[in-house]
Amino acid sequence: MKNILIKTGIAAISLMLAGQAAFAQDATTNIDMSKVVFKPIDPENVIVIDTTKGQIIVALSPDIAPNHVERIKTLVRQGFYDGVVFHRVIDGFMDQTGDPTGTGTGGSQLPDLKAEFTFSRGKDSPFVEAATINGRSLGYFGFLPATSQPSALLSIIKSGQLTAFANHCEGTASMARAMDPDSGNSQFFLMRGETPALNAKYSVWGRVVSGVDVVKAIKIGEPVVDPDKMIKVQVLADIKDKNRPKAFYEDPNSNYFKQRLAAEVTAKGDSFNNCSFEPLVKAQ
Repeated sequence: MKNILIKTGIAAISLMLAGQAAFAQDATTNIDMSKVVFKPIDPENVIVIDTTKGQIIVALSPDIAPNHVERIKTLVRQGFYDGVVFHRVIDGFMDQTGDPTGTGTGGSQLPDLKAEFTFSRGKDSPFVEAATINGRSLGYFGFLPATSQPSALLSIIKSGQLTAFANHCEGTASMARAMDPDSGNSQFFLMRGETPALNAKYSVWGRVVSGVDVVKAIKIGEPVVDPDKMIKVQVLADIKDKNRPKAFYEDPNSNYFKQRLAAEVTAKGDSFNNCSFEPLVKAQ
Protein backbone atom coordinates (compact mmCIF):
# COMPACT_ATOMS: atom_id res chain seq x y z
CA MET A 1 0.00 0.00 0.00
CA LYS A 2 1.19 3.52 -0.77
CA ASN A 3 0.50 6.56 1.34
CA ILE A 4 -1.00 9.81 0.13
CA LEU A 5 2.02 11.93 -0.67
CA ILE A 6 1.81 15.67 -1.09
CA LYS A 7 5.29 16.08 -2.54
CA THR A 8 5.91 13.06 -4.74
CA GLY A 9 3.01 12.33 -7.10
CA ILE A 10 3.09 8.62 -6.20
CA ALA A 11 -0.02 6.72 -7.32
CA ALA A 12 -3.06 6.37 -5.10
CA ILE A 13 -4.14 3.69 -2.71
CA SER A 14 -6.32 1.11 -4.40
CA LEU A 15 -8.70 -0.43 -1.89
CA MET A 16 -12.02 -2.22 -1.77
CA LEU A 17 -14.24 0.34 -0.06
CA ALA A 18 -17.21 -0.57 2.09
CA GLY A 19 -20.53 1.04 1.21
CA GLN A 20 -21.39 3.90 3.50
CA ALA A 21 -24.66 5.36 4.74
CA ALA A 22 -25.55 8.58 2.94
CA PHE A 23 -25.32 11.84 4.86
CA ALA A 24 -28.78 12.91 3.67
CA GLN A 25 -31.60 11.31 5.59
CA ASP A 26 -35.04 10.40 4.22
CA ALA A 27 -38.00 8.25 5.03
CA THR A 28 -36.16 5.07 4.07
CA THR A 29 -33.90 5.44 7.12
CA ASN A 30 -36.80 4.96 9.55
CA ILE A 31 -35.49 7.87 11.61
CA ASP A 32 -38.09 10.01 13.36
CA MET A 33 -36.52 13.42 12.74
CA SER A 34 -38.75 15.00 15.37
CA LYS A 35 -36.83 13.03 18.00
CA VAL A 36 -33.35 13.86 16.77
CA VAL A 37 -31.47 16.23 19.08
CA PHE A 38 -29.26 18.55 17.04
CA LYS A 39 -26.50 20.68 18.53
CA PRO A 40 -25.21 23.81 16.77
CA ILE A 41 -21.60 23.90 15.61
CA ASP A 42 -19.63 27.04 16.45
CA PRO A 43 -19.39 29.04 13.18
CA GLU A 44 -15.76 29.76 14.12
CA ASN A 45 -15.12 26.07 13.54
CA VAL A 46 -16.90 25.67 10.20
CA ILE A 47 -15.55 26.40 6.72
CA VAL A 48 -17.63 26.95 3.60
CA ILE A 49 -16.02 25.78 0.35
CA ASP A 50 -17.66 27.04 -2.84
CA THR A 51 -16.48 24.87 -5.73
CA THR A 52 -17.16 24.63 -9.44
CA LYS A 53 -19.48 21.70 -8.61
CA GLY A 54 -21.31 23.30 -5.68
CA GLN A 55 -20.90 24.09 -2.00
CA ILE A 56 -19.24 21.92 0.65
CA ILE A 57 -19.55 22.81 4.34
CA VAL A 58 -17.01 21.25 6.69
CA ALA A 59 -17.13 21.26 10.50
CA LEU A 60 -13.71 21.45 12.19
CA SER A 61 -12.69 19.51 15.28
CA PRO A 62 -10.14 21.52 17.31
CA ASP A 63 -10.50 19.08 20.23
CA ILE A 64 -8.67 16.35 18.33
CA ALA A 65 -6.40 18.26 15.92
CA PRO A 66 -6.01 21.82 17.25
CA ASN A 67 -2.92 22.73 15.24
CA HIS A 68 -4.33 21.46 11.96
CA VAL A 69 -7.62 23.24 12.54
CA GLU A 70 -5.76 26.47 13.27
CA ARG A 71 -3.68 26.02 10.09
CA ILE A 72 -6.76 25.46 7.93
CA LYS A 73 -8.46 28.56 9.34
CA THR A 74 -5.31 30.66 8.98
CA LEU A 75 -4.93 29.74 5.31
CA VAL A 76 -8.64 30.20 4.65
CA ARG A 77 -8.51 33.70 6.11
CA GLN A 78 -5.46 34.52 4.00
CA GLY A 79 -7.44 33.58 0.88
CA PHE A 80 -4.81 30.91 0.21
CA TYR A 81 -7.32 28.31 -0.98
CA ASP A 82 -9.31 30.56 -3.30
CA GLY A 83 -8.95 29.32 -6.88
CA VAL A 84 -6.95 26.22 -5.91
CA VAL A 85 -7.79 23.07 -7.91
CA PHE A 86 -8.58 19.52 -6.88
CA HIS A 87 -5.43 18.08 -8.42
CA ARG A 88 -5.85 14.43 -7.47
CA VAL A 89 -9.27 12.79 -7.24
CA ILE A 90 -9.88 9.05 -6.97
CA ASP A 91 -13.37 7.60 -7.28
CA GLY A 92 -14.48 5.86 -4.09
CA PHE A 93 -11.47 7.19 -2.22
CA MET A 94 -10.83 10.92 -1.87
CA ASP A 95 -10.55 14.44 -3.36
CA GLN A 96 -7.15 16.07 -2.74
CA THR A 97 -6.55 19.81 -2.96
CA GLY A 98 -4.69 22.66 -1.25
CA ASP A 99 -1.67 22.94 -3.55
CA PRO A 100 -1.52 26.37 -5.22
CA THR A 101 0.71 24.96 -7.97
CA GLY A 102 -1.83 22.26 -8.84
CA THR A 103 0.97 19.72 -9.20
CA GLY A 104 0.78 17.91 -5.88
CA THR A 105 4.24 19.16 -4.89
CA GLY A 106 3.42 22.58 -3.46
CA GLY A 107 2.33 24.05 -0.16
CA SER A 108 2.21 27.26 1.84
CA GLN A 109 5.09 29.31 3.21
CA LEU A 110 4.13 28.31 6.74
CA PRO A 111 6.15 25.61 8.53
CA ASP A 112 5.06 21.98 8.35
CA LEU A 113 2.93 20.67 11.20
CA LYS A 114 3.56 18.01 13.80
CA ALA A 115 1.31 15.01 13.28
CA GLU A 116 -1.96 14.83 15.18
CA PHE A 117 -2.86 11.29 14.17
CA THR A 118 -4.22 10.40 17.62
CA PHE A 119 -5.64 12.19 20.63
CA SER A 120 -6.03 11.40 24.32
CA ARG A 121 -9.31 10.93 26.15
CA GLY A 122 -10.08 10.56 29.83
CA LYS A 123 -13.15 9.57 31.79
CA ASP A 124 -14.60 13.06 31.33
CA SER A 125 -13.96 13.25 27.59
CA PRO A 126 -17.10 13.40 25.41
CA PHE A 127 -16.56 9.95 23.92
CA VAL A 128 -19.69 7.88 23.39
CA GLU A 129 -18.75 4.20 23.34
CA ALA A 130 -20.79 2.02 21.00
CA ALA A 131 -19.10 -1.39 21.12
CA THR A 132 -15.82 -3.05 21.98
CA ILE A 133 -14.67 -5.28 19.13
CA ASN A 134 -11.29 -7.01 18.83
CA GLY A 135 -9.96 -5.12 21.84
CA ARG A 136 -10.91 -1.68 20.54
CA SER A 137 -13.77 0.61 21.47
CA LEU A 138 -15.75 2.01 18.56
CA GLY A 139 -17.68 5.17 19.25
CA TYR A 140 -18.05 8.87 18.62
CA PHE A 141 -16.18 11.98 19.64
CA GLY A 142 -18.73 14.67 18.93
CA PHE A 143 -19.69 14.39 15.26
CA LEU A 144 -16.68 12.21 14.37
CA PRO A 145 -16.66 8.40 14.47
CA ALA A 146 -13.60 7.37 16.48
CA THR A 147 -11.73 4.32 17.72
CA SER A 148 -10.14 4.10 21.15
CA GLN A 149 -8.51 1.85 23.67
CA PRO A 150 -11.36 0.27 25.66
CA SER A 151 -12.91 2.36 28.41
CA ALA A 152 -12.31 -0.54 30.82
CA LEU A 153 -8.63 0.43 30.82
CA LEU A 154 -9.37 3.82 32.39
CA SER A 155 -9.23 2.29 35.85
CA ILE A 156 -5.94 0.53 35.11
CA ILE A 157 -3.80 3.06 33.23
CA LYS A 158 -2.12 5.39 35.73
CA SER A 159 -2.36 8.45 33.50
CA GLY A 160 -6.11 8.03 33.21
CA GLN A 161 -5.78 8.79 29.51
CA LEU A 162 -6.54 6.48 26.61
CA THR A 163 -5.33 6.81 23.03
CA ALA A 164 -7.95 7.35 20.34
CA PHE A 165 -8.14 8.35 16.69
CA ALA A 166 -10.83 9.63 14.34
CA ASN A 167 -11.86 7.26 11.58
CA HIS A 168 -11.51 7.99 7.86
CA CYS A 169 -15.17 7.60 6.93
CA GLU A 170 -17.07 9.03 3.98
CA GLY A 171 -16.98 12.80 4.40
CA THR A 172 -13.96 12.91 6.70
CA ALA A 173 -11.58 15.86 6.18
CA SER A 174 -7.92 14.99 6.72
CA MET A 175 -4.47 16.47 6.07
CA ALA A 176 -2.26 15.20 3.26
CA ARG A 177 1.45 14.72 3.90
CA ALA A 178 4.69 13.29 2.51
CA MET A 179 6.53 10.27 3.95
CA ASP A 180 7.54 12.27 7.01
CA PRO A 181 4.65 12.09 9.51
CA ASP A 182 5.31 15.73 10.43
CA SER A 183 5.00 17.11 6.90
CA GLY A 184 1.37 18.27 6.75
CA ASN A 185 1.25 21.84 5.46
CA SER A 186 -1.65 23.07 3.32
CA GLN A 187 -2.88 20.15 1.24
CA PHE A 188 -5.89 18.20 2.47
CA PHE A 189 -8.36 15.63 1.24
CA LEU A 190 -12.07 14.91 1.61
CA MET A 191 -13.06 11.26 1.77
CA ARG A 192 -15.41 9.83 -0.88
CA GLY A 193 -15.56 6.47 0.93
CA GLU A 194 -14.33 4.74 4.07
CA THR A 195 -10.63 3.82 4.11
CA PRO A 196 -9.54 2.27 7.44
CA ALA A 197 -5.94 1.93 6.19
CA LEU A 198 -5.53 5.69 6.72
CA ASN A 199 -6.61 5.63 10.36
CA ALA A 200 -3.99 6.90 12.84
CA LYS A 201 -1.68 7.66 9.90
CA TYR A 202 -3.16 11.00 8.81
CA SER A 203 -4.45 13.93 10.85
CA VAL A 204 -8.23 14.15 10.73
CA TRP A 205 -9.45 17.69 11.32
CA GLY A 206 -13.14 17.69 10.38
CA ARG A 207 -16.19 16.23 8.72
CA VAL A 208 -18.40 17.33 5.84
CA VAL A 209 -21.79 18.34 7.22
CA SER A 210 -23.28 19.37 3.87
CA GLY A 211 -22.23 18.67 0.29
CA VAL A 212 -21.00 15.07 0.33
CA ASP A 213 -22.77 14.81 -3.04
CA VAL A 214 -20.52 17.62 -4.25
CA VAL A 215 -17.45 15.83 -2.92
CA LYS A 216 -18.45 12.82 -5.02
CA ALA A 217 -19.13 14.99 -8.09
CA ILE A 218 -15.62 16.53 -8.25
CA LYS A 219 -13.90 15.53 -11.49
CA ILE A 220 -11.73 12.42 -11.21
CA GLY A 221 -8.12 12.05 -12.35
CA GLU A 222 -4.45 11.53 -11.45
CA PRO A 223 -3.69 14.21 -12.45
CA VAL A 224 -7.05 15.74 -13.30
CA VAL A 225 -7.45 17.22 -16.77
CA ASP A 226 -9.32 20.54 -16.58
CA PRO A 227 -9.87 20.06 -12.82
CA ASP A 228 -12.60 21.41 -10.62
CA LYS A 229 -11.48 24.01 -8.12
CA MET A 230 -12.33 25.77 -4.90
CA ILE A 231 -13.66 29.12 -6.04
CA LYS A 232 -13.81 30.66 -2.58
CA VAL A 233 -13.27 29.30 0.94
CA GLN A 234 -14.47 31.13 4.05
CA VAL A 235 -14.73 30.59 7.78
CA LEU A 236 -18.47 30.60 8.48
CA ALA A 237 -18.06 33.14 11.29
CA ASP A 238 -16.59 35.61 8.78
CA ILE A 239 -19.60 35.52 6.46
CA LYS A 240 -21.65 38.61 7.28
CA ASP A 241 -24.76 37.67 5.32
CA LYS A 242 -27.64 37.34 7.79
CA ASN A 243 -28.81 34.32 5.76
CA ARG A 244 -25.51 32.49 6.10
CA PRO A 245 -25.92 28.75 6.74
CA LYS A 246 -25.90 27.23 10.20
CA ALA A 247 -24.29 23.85 10.86
CA PHE A 248 -25.56 21.19 13.26
CA TYR A 249 -24.72 17.67 14.40
CA GLU A 250 -26.78 15.08 16.24
CA ASP A 251 -25.89 14.80 19.92
CA PRO A 252 -24.48 11.26 20.32
CA ASN A 253 -25.34 11.49 24.04
CA SER A 254 -29.04 11.96 23.30
CA ASN A 255 -31.44 9.20 24.24
CA TYR A 256 -32.78 8.81 20.71
CA PHE A 257 -29.31 8.38 19.20
CA LYS A 258 -28.36 5.84 21.89
CA GLN A 259 -31.57 3.89 21.27
CA ARG A 260 -30.85 3.65 17.56
CA LEU A 261 -27.21 2.86 18.27
CA ALA A 262 -28.07 0.01 20.64
CA ALA A 263 -30.38 -1.51 18.03
CA GLU A 264 -27.66 -1.23 15.39
CA VAL A 265 -25.02 -2.84 17.62
CA THR A 266 -27.39 -5.66 18.52
CA ALA A 267 -28.24 -6.27 14.87
CA LYS A 268 -24.67 -6.16 13.57
CA GLY A 269 -22.73 -7.73 16.45
CA ASP A 270 -19.01 -7.94 15.72
CA SER A 271 -19.60 -6.58 12.22
CA PHE A 272 -20.75 -3.23 13.64
CA ASN A 273 -19.03 -0.31 11.89
CA ASN A 274 -19.24 3.22 13.31
CA CYS A 275 -18.54 4.65 9.86
CA SER A 276 -21.80 3.11 8.70
CA PHE A 277 -23.74 4.44 11.68
CA GLU A 278 -22.89 8.07 12.43
CA PRO A 279 -24.50 11.02 14.20
CA LEU A 280 -26.55 12.96 11.67
CA VAL A 281 -25.18 16.26 10.38
CA LYS A 282 -26.80 19.10 8.48
CA ALA A 283 -26.52 22.71 7.42
CA GLN A 284 -29.48 25.00 6.83
